[in-house]
Amino acid sequence: MSTRFFAAMVTAAAVACIMQAPAAGQAARTPADRWTPPRTVDGQPDLQGVWTMATFTPLERPKNLAGKEFFTEGEAAELTKLLTADGVDPLARTALAADDEEELRDRIRQSKENIHYDNAVWLTERRSKGLSTRRTSLIVEPSDGRLPALTAEARAREAERSRTSRFLVENIAKQSYDSHETRTLQERCLVWRHEGPPMLPPSYNDRLQIFQAPGYVVIQQEMSNNAVRIVPLDGRPHLPPSIRQWPGDSRGRWEGNTLLVETVNFNDRTHFQGSSERLRVVERFTRVDADTIRYTFTVEDASSWTKPWSAEIPLTKADGLLYEYGCHEGNHDLTNILSIARNVEAAEKAAAKTSR
Repeated sequence: MSTRFFAAMVTAAAVACIMQAPAAGQAARTPADRWTPPRTVDGQPDLQGVWTMATFTPLERPKNLAGKEFFTEGEAAELTKLLTADGVDPLARTALAADDEEELRDRIRQSKENIHYDNAVWLTERRSKGLSTRRTSLIVEPSDGRLPALTAEARAREAERSRTSRFLVENIAKQSYDSHETRTLQERCLVWRHEGPPMLPPSYNDRLQIFQAPGYVVIQQEMSNNAVRIVPLDGRPHLPPSIRQWPGDSRGRWEGNTLLVETVNFNDRTHFQGSSERLRVVERFTRVDADTIRYTFTVEDASSWTKPWSAEIPLTKADGLLYEYGCHEGNHDLTNILSIARNVEAAEKAAAKTSR
């Protein structure tokens, strides 16, 4: 972003007031090694509660911020002030890709063209969405904040997926509206791209709840089409490789105060960021103070990426309970989307006949 945009600096006290989370690359507000987490009845660190990972920090570092791993305190404070102002669209996921303040202000305001509803009214939480940390991306490894390159096998796989769900119009790929089978998985209410593992911040309904019982940890995301994730901690082996699921098969264990969860056995349609069914995810949950869990994950799939990659997202304590999310039971959009597509095709054919 421009030097002019981030020229303003604020005092340390002001930064402390408006920053929602600790500076990345540093420990949380109170370092974990100097803070003793509460314990459950069976003596394990207590991760229970409702948490949010709401953030405007993107998964990948925007190209305009290439080479800039962290914002300065002044830059982060100025950004947070802009992003948490009244009227900001919570769905403005490309905010940090703006080159200057004027473009940023334009990106964070919802377009009034073909508006469905006012996102700033209906999707803003009581705690406004800001930045996760001073990092410019959620990806922490590789250090460039970008996804590693896809392998040749993955590129061929993604090309085939695109071929079966898209078509070309004047050499531009467009989504296919031929049937329900060519619509996106999210539109069909099968699985959301942010669903774990690994978990990514959704655009809205970004809460999750963690429960614990002797031998188990349960993770429930508010906006999810998968079953609640129940993670055994008793050392049992993973399910046989022949049993594959949308969310894979999770097994956990404690490493000191950190909960480590390994997940394998994904099906071949999950394709997280271009992955295959050979995806392996290792998540770590560490409660670093009363209001923060440090959530990190590493993903590896030698058939998809040239090297493993990792991300870090603070989970912040949230008020209230989760809402029930039932997409498929009330999903009338798919019928309407396909009906509209048929109407458009009919209108185009009628127009073509008239022009002859």
